Amino acid sequence: AVRLAGGRSPCEGRVELKEQGVWGTVCDDSWDIPDADVVCRQLGCGRAVRVRGDSAFGRGHGPILRDELACGGHERHLWECPAAPEHDCSHKEDAGVVCSEHQEWRLSGGRDGCAGRLEVFFRGTWSTVCDSSWYHEESVALCRSLGCGSPLRQLAFGHTLPGKMLYECGDSQTSLDSCRWTFNKSAPCHQSRAVGVVCNGMGS
Repeated sequence: AVRLAGGRSPCEGRVELKEQGVWGTVCDDSWDIPDADVVCRQLGCGRAVRVRGDSAFGRGHGPILRDELACGGHERHLWECPAAPEHDCSHKEDAGVVCSEHQEWRLSGGRDGCAGRLEVFFRGTWSTVCDSSWYHEESVALCRSLGCGSPLRQLAFGHTLPGKMLYECGDSQTSLDSCRWTFNKSAPCHQSRAVGVVCNGMGS
């Protein structure tokens, strides 16, 4: 089994493997995109868009199960990849990855991180969000995701980034990535404006 820990979604974090019933980590020596691609694909998280070393997602626990991984990128499971028989690592070298299906959000151009135009990082690029189906439920999920309290009001901006995301949320969703979403479908975003939100919390 493999999982990502310490990230903001199941598709980002420190790489952890389970071997003989015990979870352990992977050392960042030789950790690169082909290695990370295998993890992302194994988890149904697309492909790797960023590899991280130096325990960027926090230090793990347990044994260090792989070092000097040398995946070709086509393997179905990480344990099929060649690796060093011994390791000379500590948990400060735990490897991590951001996969393409990970979503993160920011509000930009406002007085702090809790107000401004909404931008989403998805499939390796920052994109804007269409306002065609953006209502109170979507704003609630966003402000909650950002730790910014609840929404005060909605703003409208122009689209200037390469992609367009559309979200449709129900009442109880706590994060936008658990809502229905479509990426770069022109029809629902036709003549839309880019969403902006002001939340009542204070951001950094």
